[in-house]
Amino acid sequence: MAALSICEALMLALNDHKILPEKEFVGILEDAANAHENAVGLDGGKEMHEQVARLIKGIIAGGNSVRRP
Repeated sequence: MAALSICEALMLALNDHKILPEKEFVGILEDAANAHENAVGLDGGKEMHEQVARLIKGIIAGGNSVRRP
C-alpha cells in the first residue's frame, strides 16, 4: 500500500507540473495491469497477480491517480 501511495503521489506531481500528460499515466497503468495479467501462473501467484491487475484497472476506472472526474 505504501508503494501504491508513493507512486500515486509521484504521478499526480508529474501531471500537476505538466511533465507527463494524463494519457501517459493511463498507458503506464494499463501496461502494469497487462503485465500482471500475463504473469498469471508464471510463479505460482496466480491469485495475487489477478488481484493486482483488478486493483490497477480499478484505479484507471476511478481516475484516482490522474484526477479525472
